[in-house]
Amino acid sequence: MKHRRIPRRRAAVAGAGIAALVVAGVTLQSANASETSKPAALRTLSAPAAGKLASTLGKDLGTDAAGTFYDAKTRSLVVNVLDRAAADTVEAAGAEARIVEHSLAELTSARTTLKQDATIPGTSWATDPTTNKVVVTADRTVSDTEWAKLTKVVDGLGGKAELQRTKGEFKPFIAGGDAISGSGGRCSLGFNVVKGGAPYFITAGHCTEAISTWSDSSGNVIGQNEQSSFPDNDFGLVKYTSDVAHPSAVDLYNGSSQAITHAADATVGEKVTRSGSTTQVHTGTVTGLDATVNYGNGDIVNGLIQTDVCAEPGDSGGSLFDGDAAIGLTSGGSGDCTSGGETFFQPVTEALSTFGAQIG
Repeated sequence: MKHRRIPRRRAAVAGAGIAALVVAGVTLQSANASETSKPAALRTLSAPAAGKLASTLGKDLGTDAAGTFYDAKTRSLVVNVLDRAAADTVEAAGAEARIVEHSLAELTSARTTLKQDATIPGTSWATDPTTNKVVVTADRTVSDTEWAKLTKVVDGLGGKAELQRTKGEFKPFIAGGDAISGSGGRCSLGFNVVKGGAPYFITAGHCTEAISTWSDSSGNVIGQNEQSSFPDNDFGLVKYTSDVAHPSAVDLYNGSSQAITHAADATVGEKVTRSGSTTQVHTGTVTGLDATVNYGNGDIVNGLIQTDVCAEPGDSGGSLFDGDAAIGLTSGGSGDCTSGGETFFQPVTEALSTFGAQIG
């Protein structure tokens, strides 16, 4: 289905932008609904299915899309649009349309301004489709002077962004699953993968930047670094150098494991589970995508998955998954599993694409 644009259109980001913003939240009634025909019934969807529908609608709507989110209570997809004509296209596909003020182009421009004028260690920002704004978060290390600077920049964005504090401190969690260690510290294995028919595993890039040879929890050497990327990305590829068993599964720390059969992109609003060697298994929700994090040591990482799942040092590189789907690798965040906080994950699909590897 192709949608025809009407006059007085704002510029907006095209294509896949619609699929990059999906979160559980309150839906609002679209304006002028009484002037149109009755919309098709809402489709009941799982979070992954909602992500696929968002991608399809992205192709139909193009620049008329303004972000999406998944309403977990009604199990439906909500699509932000800029006018009634685009809303009709959304409703005909069985999703709920919400007319909003800011286009994706405007929110992307706001993010560019933040990068240029407010790149301060201890801050992060991600687009929130439920508020149609960019949410800027400052951790406890941000000084009063830096807070004043952030406030000025955010206020200058004219309602396209909002500023908030977190009690914790943004930092990579270096100190999947099972513990892996080397001379530089301890991390967690993310997922076992196959490349060229040979066995490998993936973990966080800030781990492979610090450690080159890896041992299991018994001290047996199991692998050697093959590729590493940080802070441009936060992923590393390690080649197995021993005959240790390497099933495509995640340790659930209760005597059982979860089989992993494929990788998938995250959907905001999706319920996910994390496994790591420090705090073991915890669950939560994806709250943002394409997040930028300014870690306190000056490393800036882009394109991360933001969640409310807790994590602590040593959990780095560990597995974020939804059922049998690999979603992310633990990067870092704030807080801990007592007080909570935000945690960020490197998307697995990007790592696999870069390495030319597959889950297995």
